[in-house]
Amino acid sequence: MFNNIKNDIRVAMARDPAARNKLEILLTYDGIKALARYRLAHKLYIRGWRLIPRLIMARAKHITGIDIHPGAIIGKGVFIDHGDGVVIGETAEIGDNVVIYQGVTLGGTGKDVGKRHPTVENNVMISAGAKILGPVTIGANSKIGAGSVVLKSVPPDCTVVGVPGRVVRMFGQKFDTNQNEKSPDPILDEIKRICNRLNSVEDSIGITGCKYSIAEDSDYIEDPLDSSKL
Repeated sequence: MFNNIKNDIRVAMARDPAARNKLEILLTYDGIKALARYRLAHKLYIRGWRLIPRLIMARAKHITGIDIHPGAIIGKGVFIDHGDGVVIGETAEIGDNVVIYQGVTLGGTGKDVGKRHPTVENNVMISAGAKILGPVTIGANSKIGAGSVVLKSVPPDCTVVGVPGRVVRMFGQKFDTNQNEKSPDPILDEIKRICNRLNSVEDSIGITGCKYSIAEDSDYIEDPLDSSKL
């Protein structure tokens, strides 16, 4: 256990440019405190204990603001930076050398049973506020952008951003697929429906000529009675 704490401190020194010395990290870094308690709780959990590990992690959550279920599997070299609001579910699996920032959730969708939390492979960075939900896999060396919501598995060496999360880079190159097409616009769809209705009404009462329409890439309706076009 002490070796794990020493390794966590070493990783924090390497990952955090604000880190000044090992004693400061040990005494003030919530991620170090939460992981130390998690490892003790996890050892008890895999031996069949249930209540005591949960009590240990409940106390850790109260102290650090980091909520880790003792059943989660966390590898070596994991660095939780700041950490407030981090949630890691029971069946989550985290590989080695993963960086997790504040507000990250590795949670479930409520629709799955058994394995219901994410698997994060080695060398992944999960930025602040990102939510990864369900039994998805985040491939090695990937980066999840701040505030992203990831509901599908991500291949290795990718960068994911947005809600829902979409791959924008793969192996360092811009990744351009149909997933990056313009998102549906319900307001635009409703305006189109109204234009079609107006055209139908005018046809029914015998008004002919130009029709109401809206251009796909425009913010205005083409009005056949617009005097500026006369």
